[in-house]
Amino acid sequence: MEGFDKLIEYLPSLLEGALVTLEVAFASLAIAIVLGLITASVKLSRSRAGRFVAEVYTTVVRGVPELVLMLLIFFGGQIQVNNIGAYFEWDYIDVDAFTAGVLTIGFIYGAYLGETFRGAFLAVPVGLLEAGYAYGMSGLQVFFRILVPQMMRHALPGLGNNWLVLMKTTALVSVIGLHDLVLKAGQAGGTTRLPFIFYLFVAFAFLVFTTISIWGLKWLEKRYSVGVRRA
Repeated sequence: MEGFDKLIEYLPSLLEGALVTLEVAFASLAIAIVLGLITASVKLSRSRAGRFVAEVYTTVVRGVPELVLMLLIFFGGQIQVNNIGAYFEWDYIDVDAFTAGVLTIGFIYGAYLGETFRGAFLAVPVGLLEAGYAYGMSGLQVFFRILVPQMMRHALPGLGNNWLVLMKTTALVSVIGLHDLVLKAGQAGGTTRLPFIFYLFVAFAFLVFTTISIWGLKWLEKRYSVGVRRA
């Protein structure tokens, strides 16, 4: 079968693109988790200014399409940074596609995870935190040793859903020239005039990624639910 033969021929290139896709996904997730924890903490803080900034961040990011934000950061953001740099006589700053894609996706899903973590924080009984303070723990110790481990059990379902959507969102990085799985498949499909075969492979690859992720998330949910009695 000609289509299958061509797929085998381009398979090494497609696997390289798949590796780039996974690198973007995991790097973006790390940034999103950090931003999500910060956003949730600020939203629950006593700082009125901090709560306002966090609210603006989550509202704006969730209201603007991911593709528009990516183009703004990659093209518009790069131009603005270099305009500022020219004023201070800095060297030209070239933001590569990988960095722009990771920062954009991490920035976007940091807003979504901020809401997920905020709800999870509120689900943790206050008595547990008070017990930590009574034991002599500092605020940071209570946060990392009690609050975060306890809230993860409540956050995992939302975190898992956001991770699955984030992984699929990585397909957008192809529009800014990053040689990910989607771009590699598009190039191969254009060269061989068999786009259906190659995009079908992309769909199958993402299905494999999400299926493995679902298995991992189920294991984590069981791990964090050890010792919790079900109603």
